[in-house]
Amino acid sequence: MSLELANCNILNVKSGRVTEDSTITIEGDRIGEVGARSQRKPGKRIDLGGSFVLPGLFNMHNHFAIVFPFKDTNQNESPGITALRGYKRAQDALHAGVTSVRCVGEINRIDLDMRTMIEAGWVRGPRITAGGRPLGVPGGHGSGLSQVDCEGPDEFRRAALNELSLGADHLKIFISGGIAQKGEKLAEPQMTRDEMEAVVSVASSRGTYVVAHSSGSEQIMIALETGVKCFEHAYVLNREAARTMKKMGAWLDPTLTVTRSPAWMREHGFEEWTIEKAVAGGKTHLESIKTAISENVKIVCGTDMPPGELNEGVHTIIREMEFISEAGLSPIETIRASTLYSSELCGTADRVGEIQPGYHADLIAVPSNPLEEMISLRRIRLVMKGGEIIRNELAGKEKV
Repeated sequence: MSLELANCNILNVKSGRVTEDSTITIEGDRIGEVGARSQRKPGKRIDLGGSFVLPGLFNMHNHFAIVFPFKDTNQNESPGITALRGYKRAQDALHAGVTSVRCVGEINRIDLDMRTMIEAGWVRGPRITAGGRPLGVPGGHGSGLSQVDCEGPDEFRRAALNELSLGADHLKIFISGGIAQKGEKLAEPQMTRDEMEAVVSVASSRGTYVVAHSSGSEQIMIALETGVKCFEHAYVLNREAARTMKKMGAWLDPTLTVTRSPAWMREHGFEEWTIEKAVAGGKTHLESIKTAISENVKIVCGTDMPPGELNEGVHTIIREMEFISEAGLSPIETIRASTLYSSELCGTADRVGEIQPGYHADLIAVPSNPLEEMISLRRIRLVMKGGEIIRNELAGKEKV
């Protein structure tokens, strides 16, 4: 039996155009017909009351298993505890309208198991592109959290092969310092060129790519030369590095939320030095992302917070979209960063990220045109993943 979403306005994220007074027919877990009012077929119907419909959102920087504050992390905890914590966050993600996520480092590699369970239909959750455990040097940014400690190209190569053999979709490395560790500086190098090349070589041999935690321009330039494809944070990014990113076809995931959420950090028990360090980097971080946007670097959208979290009363993915928009990205490019471009980087652009016949029925509905007022995204009325209604706050319920 089909489901008809009627009386809606459809945002085509590729063209940037809105088709008004339209209908979307759902057949099983896929989108059937899209466009002007279709002839009624036997099945259920939901009147969306003129809502604007977009593809379900991506969150491209996730750690489902992460513990706050970081000092409470136990890498040796029971996988059952890790999985339950991650499962709760997966439910929160769906409720927030996040129907797809990319994981970039998980304790006990729970993203691999969660992906299996969700794809098998055993549990509800967003579509997961999994990264397994990240790779970094002992004592580096990810050490003691979820990373595999490696020293030298050979160890990095072996660890990279292991993550992919276990089922990781991509590889994550830590090439520089960050905020999590007290003694480290943002731009300090934490991997050598040879170590980066070893990981990139393994990823390339398996048809995938490397994503890097990155802070400073010097390390980013080296990583670009080795073939790293996606960069997280870019706290300190100069124009030369941004231009090289664009030239090399690399991607940037700004995670601006990380350096402008002190209230959220206090709510989650972060130590004051961590909060001060994060906020102190906020101005430079914002200027770096403005530089990247002005150089037309392709942006994707991730939060580095659990995807269903509230930040200042707003779901964190929406808050991140607002931060990116404030940095200079146009409304349509901001929405593409969370849909079309993210699906392209994840290798799923042939089935999610757009509203097209044959694509998975991953959809959200908002009350007004987000191209005209981004604040509309704060008021998601309906969430659907794979044809299943996750959340429906519309007055018009299902009718047969």
